[in-house]
This record gives sequence, C-alpha cells and structure tokens, in this order.
Amino acid sequence: MSNLNDLSILPLPTGPVLNADESDNRLTLTLEGQPLLHLRLERGETLHLHLLAPQQVPAARAVWAACYWLFARQPECQQLTWHLAHAPDDALRSGLLLATGVAGQFLCERTLFWQLPQPWLSQPLSGSYPQQMVISTGKRHPVRAPKPRGEVYRRFDARLGAWVSLRTLEVEVDLARFNRWQNSTRVANFWQESGSLEQHREYLGKLDADPHSLTLIGCFDDEPFAYFEAYWAKEDRIAPFYDAGDYDRGIHMLVGEEHHRGPHKVASWLSALVHYLFLDDPRTQRVVAEPRADNARMISYMQNQCFHCEKEFDFPHKRAALMILGRERFFERCGLA
Repeated sequence: MSNLNDLSILPLPTGPVLNADESDNRLTLTLEGQPLLHLRLERGETLHLHLLAPQQVPAARAVWAACYWLFARQPECQQLTWHLAHAPDDALRSGLLLATGVAGQFLCERTLFWQLPQPWLSQPLSGSYPQQMVISTGKRHPVRAPKPRGEVYRRFDARLGAWVSLRTLEVEVDLARFNRWQNSTRVANFWQESGSLEQHREYLGKLDADPHSLTLIGCFDDEPFAYFEAYWAKEDRIAPFYDAGDYDRGIHMLVGEEHHRGPHKVASWLSALVHYLFLDDPRTQRVVAEPRADNARMISYMQNQCFHCEKEFDFPHKRAALMILGRERFFERCGLA
C-alpha cells in the first residue's frame, strides 16, 4: 500500500497526471507539465488556502485539482476554506465551492466534493433519465435507463497505489473467467452457482436481458479480479423485506482472483462500487446487500465501509443479513483517497 505522506502525483482518469510540490505552507500544482495553481497554506483547525496572486481568478478545474490533491493526501480532512477575491462561477454552480457569510471566503466540503460525478464516471449520468412509473411482474417502479456498455468508473486509489475501475461484463470476453470463479470451492460455498460454460452463458444472458440488473467486472490496474451484480432493489426479490425506495440499488459481490483478496483490497473496491452507484443516479439514496447471515467476514468488511445490519431475514434459499448504506452516511464519512 502507498504511504499518503509520500504522495507526489495523482493520475487522472482522463489521462493527465497531477503533480504537486507541497511543503508545510506552500502548494504548487502542475498538470501535464503546465503550472496550474500556486497556493499558500494556512494550517489550523481547518485548512485555509490563499492564492499567491490574490487577484487571480483561478479556473474551476484548478480549484477542483487542489481540492482533490488535498482531500486525497489527507483523508481525515473534511473541509477546505478558500480565500478568493473572485470565485469561478462554475465552481459555485456545481457545488464545488460554497459561499459563506464572509466576503472572499468559500468552502469546499468533502461530502460534496465526492458527489461530483466527473471525472470518475466514464459515461453520462443516467440520473438525467426522465421518471415514468410502470408496473412489471406486479411491482410498480420507474422505467430504467438503457444499460451502459464498456467502462463506467475509474479512479486512482492513492492508498493502494493502483487504478480501481468498473466495466460492464461482456459474455464472449468474460465467460471463461466467470465460469472459473464460480467453480472455485470458496465462491461456490456462498454463491451456489457452480456449473458448465453453457449454464453460465445462460445465467449471464438472462441478467443481460433483465433491465433491473447490471453485471460488472472489477479491475485493479485493468486486471479483472471480481464480478459484481448491481440491481434496482424495487424490482428485486429483496423489495418485500424492507421499504425499498424507487432508486435504491443492491449489490452482489464475488472476488475471483485469490491475490486480490484481503481487507485493504475490499476497502478499495467496495467503496468504489458504492461510489459509482451513488454517482450513477443522484436519486439513489441507499445501497443494500443481502449476504448470507453466516458470512461473518463479508459482513465485517461491509460494516468497516459504513454499512449497518438492519436485520436478518429468510430467503427461500438462505438466511440473509440485510446490509444498508445510506447516501448521506457514505459521503459524510467518505474515506476515498
């Protein structure tokens, strides 16, 4: 794992690398070798940021880059106080900066920063999709946007020192590894989906045709290591067991590659998966899961990422723990770096 104190660069999903030269009271940022921002840092109960050229109007992307650097460098930092003669309008309109009652003073809140969808999302928000309620299989729910294809999320995990990304599953590309993962003794014990290539082709085909489910492959540094199913809870079998919201999302999780197991890896991919689902549609207020009630290790990992166990309940095939993570709780305690 990387030491955040040694952090000097942050790659961005769009390609360029953010470089920083930081001392106790100075921060200089460059992007693709070009100067981006020069700041004086005033440290105290909160971190105050002053431009070295006070009358400068920084570009919104420069303000974003400085906030990203400082929040990634200091995961415990919850708020940045900017001192600007003029704040960029785009930063105020997006929520990156908040005006205060003090002239020339603006705030950036961690809980708001990580809700900004770009550059983490690789595709447009489905949250712009209009709402229309329909009834299918006896359940009333919103019409869902068409499923994305390809990569949907990418972020450099500064703690891990690796890219974490999510892409949609492609049957012809991923069938063999999905089959291998499902037939491992460890995975089969919890998923109970071992079978042949043709059985798994049929399994994945049904999910692909189901508008309420999205199949994803998790990657570290572009190496596939995990399979995830994200589903709209309102149309799912879980809905009768709690008060499911119209835009609640649920998750099923499978780590297939043994060398990518461990609590530090779970902390990275689970937070990325939840982050993606909350960004994908800003109307999503909760992410839920229903691991087997005796899967103490996974339940513990989820609790470490701020999920709480609402209750245990019985599916026809298993005793399950209802794990819930609310949007407000996730972003208020956001440990992304």
